[in-house]
Amino acid sequence: MTIPLLRRAAIIDMPGHRSSHTVPTPRGGGIPIAIGLLVAAGLIGGTIAVVFACAVAAFGLLGFAEDLRGLSAGRRLMLQAAGGVLVAMVLVSGLAGSTARLVLLAVLCAAWITAFVNVFNFMDGVNGISGAHALIAGVVYELLGWWLHDGFLLPAGAAVAASALAFLPWNVGQARVFLGDTGSYALGAALAVLAAYAVARGVPPEAVLGPLVLYLADTAWTLQRRIRAGERWLDAHRTHIYQRWCDAGWSHQRVTVTAAAATVLLSLLGLASLTGDPALRAAADVAGAAVVMAYLRSPALLARRAVRVEAR
Repeated sequence: MTIPLLRRAAIIDMPGHRSSHTVPTPRGGGIPIAIGLLVAAGLIGGTIAVVFACAVAAFGLLGFAEDLRGLSAGRRLMLQAAGGVLVAMVLVSGLAGSTARLVLLAVLCAAWITAFVNVFNFMDGVNGISGAHALIAGVVYELLGWWLHDGFLLPAGAAVAASALAFLPWNVGQARVFLGDTGSYALGAALAVLAAYAVARGVPPEAVLGPLVLYLADTAWTLQRRIRAGERWLDAHRTHIYQRWCDAGWSHQRVTVTAAAATVLLSLLGLASLTGDPALRAAADVAGAAVVMAYLRSPALLARRAVRVEAR
């Protein structure tokens, strides 16, 4: 139902030099996802569900404005920070503690939500990749909610997974619609809130960050590389690791499956922290770090392989 409406409103992503697609495609497929997550929050109920709904609504509306009109990088960052502060204030409003502690928690929470929304948006560049990662992360948080017997984390994680699963058939392969900023902002905010909530409930950081670490590592690595190269890091680009896989000749499907497989592996390694065995946890942490380093080094390895092939 959404796709013809997007076409009628001319909300179309046109191919450009930074694009990984070649066909004009509607963007804004995240609109029904955001609506579905808001309905889920209403059904779950409770204070944290209100925070979840505020995050999805605030960032989803900001993403919709970006899909409609486009915003400058500076203005977009300011509005994102304002949205992060709004959500953080709602999140800490019911907590006990000194004013200084609550202010610090609000600042950290606002920074985390704003940062991860941008991370998720940056990484949404090939067909299926963000839908697959949201599906994996949603399932992981659902399992963590089951482990905690938590009445919010379990259904909220399931809602994120279900929304991603419903979207994927329209985006994998020859994409009929993109998430757009509406979808990437809404899903990024939803996952950021779930991660913050899980940490606050005492879940080990490895288990919480397992499904998110590939996105975080790719963005952080690419950002520091661009800053060191003297590039304008706020400008749009296509030099993320997964985009360089595309430049090496990989299809969107191969990129998505490989990145998703690495994320599943990192999630399983992160869940080892729940066992309470320090040796197993340490071994899993080392293995996870090795997976991330292999991912970050993969473009150089692909380039060397291409040179050897050409030399033959």
